[in-house]
Amino acid sequence: MDISRSTMDIAAACVTAAVGAVVCYGATLNGFAWGPSGPEPGYFPFYVGCLIILGSAGTIVQTLLRRNAAGHVAGHAEADSFLDGERLRTIVAFFLPIVAMVAVSAWLGLYIGMGLYIFYALRVAAGFRTLPSLLAALAVVAVNFVIFEKLFMVPLLKGPILEAFGIY
Repeated sequence: MDISRSTMDIAAACVTAAVGAVVCYGATLNGFAWGPSGPEPGYFPFYVGCLIILGSAGTIVQTLLRRNAAGHVAGHAEADSFLDGERLRTIVAFFLPIVAMVAVSAWLGLYIGMGLYIFYALRVAAGFRTLPSLLAALAVVAVNFVIFEKLFMVPLLKGPILEAFGIY
């Protein structure tokens, strides 16, 4: 599997154009004209959405022109590669643990999920030894607990394990 850079440029431009269209649509719900007392609430968001769409269209045109010009250059397919099998495996190796962290966090709480993810990232993905990985995971969890729970007084999802220890 090989995805070209120009394909990804066009896909990203389509996504940003869709975001611009959503912004424009939302602005029309609030009124986007110039009323008797000045601009209506959707006036500036509407034109920002239009600029996003225009920029996205410019990216698509620029990418198509570059693709056509590069079509005459020999060996350009390798230089234009955005994602190949090896890169995809690397992305999946980091993406799946993040998905697992979200699932574990929803079930056991954010601090448990965060600690397990940091431990995995350091021990398995980066190859650090077990003790430093464990200490780093505990330090990250402790620092986040102090920052959010004590300093900002914003309670994060604890889950049943921390609640069993009376931390809620």
